[in-house]
Amino acid sequence: MIHSGKNAVVLGLGHSGEAAAILLHEEGADVTVCETGDSPALRDKAAALAARGIRTILGAAADSDPAAYDIAVLSPGIDPAVALVRNVVSKKIPLIGELELAFQECSCPAVAITGTNGKTTTTELCTAMLQGCGVRAMSSGNIGLPFATAVRSSHELDVMVLEVSSFQLETIRSFRPQVSVWLNLSPNHLDRYPGMKEYRDAKLRIFENQSASDTVIANAASELPPLAGRIITFSAARDDADFTLRGTWIHFRGQPVLDQSRTRLRGIHNAENLMAALAIGHALDVEFDIMAGAVSDYQPPAHRCEFVRDLDGVRWINDSKATNLDAMEMAIRSQDRPIILVAGGKDKGFEFDAIAPLVRERARAAVLIGEMKDRIATSWAGTDCHRAATLEEAVTLAKSLAVPGDVVLFSPGTSSFDMFRNYGERGNLFKSLTNKLT
Repeated sequence: MIHSGKNAVVLGLGHSGEAAAILLHEEGADVTVCETGDSPALRDKAAALAARGIRTILGAAADSDPAAYDIAVLSPGIDPAVALVRNVVSKKIPLIGELELAFQECSCPAVAITGTNGKTTTTELCTAMLQGCGVRAMSSGNIGLPFATAVRSSHELDVMVLEVSSFQLETIRSFRPQVSVWLNLSPNHLDRYPGMKEYRDAKLRIFENQSASDTVIANAASELPPLAGRIITFSAARDDADFTLRGTWIHFRGQPVLDQSRTRLRGIHNAENLMAALAIGHALDVEFDIMAGAVSDYQPPAHRCEFVRDLDGVRWINDSKATNLDAMEMAIRSQDRPIILVAGGKDKGFEFDAIAPLVRERARAAVLIGEMKDRIATSWAGTDCHRAATLEEAVTLAKSLAVPGDVVLFSPGTSSFDMFRNYGERGNLFKSLTNKLT
């Protein structure tokens, strides 16, 4: 009960903020939540918190709350540059994030997984694998279930498996995973960060507090600074890593440990997700033969190269979770048919030029949506580009362009917030529209 008796403020009333407020209150803190937004849904949340004895300030008044607090907890989705946060910083109130708050209360070791792509798949895969091996594991963090909610169960667990984002890592202090995982890095969130250096620096904080007794699992292609932990590397493209891919077999230091074809995960990107999960298990002293059996039944998450249907000889794939160019590239390279590519969405501050040669090579046509559609069409000169005002129109266009033997690949390459609440809503609509086609 580190914060018992303290006067605490939580900034933001999303899932993480709500979970942090409740955890602090249960610890015995006097809690106020400040949220710049004001909507019926937020007022309902505020009423539920009030019933617990937690105060909430909604709207513009939250940005200038005059109160002094002992501690402030920042929700990860909130940019530290906004007035809500500047008000707290100006009063020199110690600021941490929900990830740090929950870690301070966690009773079991933590595995932390970061990277631009593959975090959710690897987190879910690792958790399911460990559970199948008899390890008491639970996943939380950026994956959906807030760590501040899951931490209540930590005294019953052998390990907490965390998906962590750059936003969450910005505000750590003592956060120290026993096993840290660096999957990859590619341009993303450049609407939040000035450039790639700042984005990379935020993610590198995952290693900040590790010591020689901890483990670092890293993609062999990554250029990382000197690290304190014991390093295990993986790569599906190189043969000088600890985990490598030979045909369909994953090897560990020259010995075959898993046949990928016996799992439900396909593609080079998923081979590396499997390697990372196996490396986590190895770091936790789980035997490879037991892990191999446990991963064979794992079902990958929705919206990541998810098969939807075959219609008139055309395969339809939902890859709505591809919210950056690296994820789009992986999805394109994993297809074995000519592609009708449906792409576009929110302007996140990066261009689509880098992927243009691959799109020209692999896509017969592209259907573009969202804020970025005109700029992508300019970037992809030489590709047959079509613009659509809605996803419904895009699906209809894709159907008219596709011929038997093609694949319609919905891989936006950027986030959904210009048209949808999240990539899940976007992907679900794509699947619904696709399944209605006749």
